[in-house]
Amino acid sequence: MSILTVKNVSHSFGGRQILENVSFRLLNGEHVGLVGANGEGKSTFLNIITGKLAPEEGKVEWCNRITTGYLDQHTVLQKGKTIRETLQDAFLPLYELEKEMMGMYEKMCDCSEEEMNALMQEVGEIQDILEHSGFYMIDTKINEVASGLGLLDIGLEKDVSQLSGGQRSKVLLTKLLLENPMILILDEPTNYLDEGHIEWLTNFLSNYENAFILVSHDIPFLNKVTNIIYHVEKCELTRYVGDYDHFLEQYAIKKRQQEAAYNRQQKEISELEDFIARNKARVATRNMANSRQKKLDKMELISKPKEKIKPIFSFMESRTPGRVIFQTHDLVLGYDEPLTSPLNLVLERNKKVAVKGVNGLGKTTLLKTLIGRLAALEGNVEVDPYAEIGFFEQEDSGSAKSALDTFWDEFPAYTNGEVRAALAKCSLTTDHIESSVCVLSGGEQAKVRLCIIMNKPSNVLVLDEPTNHLDVDAKEELKRALKAYKGTVLLVSHEPEFYSDFVDEVWNLENWSKKIL
Repeated sequence: MSILTVKNVSHSFGGRQILENVSFRLLNGEHVGLVGANGEGKSTFLNIITGKLAPEEGKVEWCNRITTGYLDQHTVLQKGKTIRETLQDAFLPLYELEKEMMGMYEKMCDCSEEEMNALMQEVGEIQDILEHSGFYMIDTKINEVASGLGLLDIGLEKDVSQLSGGQRSKVLLTKLLLENPMILILDEPTNYLDEGHIEWLTNFLSNYENAFILVSHDIPFLNKVTNIIYHVEKCELTRYVGDYDHFLEQYAIKKRQQEAAYNRQQKEISELEDFIARNKARVATRNMANSRQKKLDKMELISKPKEKIKPIFSFMESRTPGRVIFQTHDLVLGYDEPLTSPLNLVLERNKKVAVKGVNGLGKTTLLKTLIGRLAALEGNVEVDPYAEIGFFEQEDSGSAKSALDTFWDEFPAYTNGEVRAALAKCSLTTDHIESSVCVLSGGEQAKVRLCIIMNKPSNVLVLDEPTNHLDVDAKEELKRALKAYKGTVLLVSHEPEFYSDFVDEVWNLENWSKKIL
């Protein structure tokens, strides 16, 4: 049974066509992966099916009495609430039922026998609903899911306004899973999760009985949890049965078939044109030439398959710094209270180091403290005076300025052509370049920020979760560029498959944390 049907939907954004006459259906129990390059329209499609965005054409039909849950990274958490109170909101309908039932018990103190019997029947029905829904096991449920996604490490009594971006995302995801909707809609759910928590979510989704639609660039994760792939490319949506690896195989076959069909048609066109040119002037063969011309005129032309534009990343390198880039002396990370024990770290020239650890331990705080953006709680950091640092920040809301103007502000001496060429190398099209940064996808925004860093000479790269939102091609190219970079790299990432084959060392912040893990 189809529980969601999308018919002939078209939509444009910022003057750019995103989706054109696309159709989609979701069957009960399907685990769908929605894939495609950055900016192809995955998030736009999710916003359309969830009703956040009205399509310009077409319609979206859900089956009756469906319950949906959408992981939206922009949801605002209510300041003053603890994590536990926020998670309990997942059960608000059940709490309302309990409140209604308690009101009925109060009415029983003063009512007729007939009213009593009616109230007892209603109370019994509500009691059955509460028991069937696990209402009396809510705390156990909360602790189970919160533990799996690492919220117990943070502390359920912590105010949500004090959370980092990654911790906030975990709260939103945990609340969504506790709501247990008939359909889950997840946009990059692993972006802020650590290895262990990704493994927990993988097991949860693999065994999820209901349907879900998932956007992710984490290929191992996609392969383990999906059984249907929808591919968004060139404003079209194509369905493939199987996991991501099977999709790649089928996509490659389809592409070869399209190329072969195009080449066959081009050969036929060439032969027809040659025959027409040789025979249209001769009386004896003019009719045959006209017949060929009619065939040529009626021919439905096959478009030449376009090669997907892949990014080319290359970091400019500056003069050689001293032997030691960063050296800490009894450095304690934190704000009002310490996050770590005293750290005595040394990062030497040309070393490549990854920083790992569960969210909330201070990975971003460590990076910002080392480069001087945050003050140390205790101790100090020595930075080589010749260190020229390129810093990629994890969170950036995006400017209302265009990508072109954002880049130009950093490099006013560049010509218009040089700015466009630099952004184009990062696989940003003219439409992307001329659009406001805030309307670009997360991956496109990341490419704009990376482009700025790449065009400034550096000898140290400090990168905070640079692969979040990047598509598969961009991730592979970033890995290649970091391998080729001759300077020092300090990288925070939750994807060991991204960094494990080029870093010299891994710093695990869990070994230095003051928190009980």
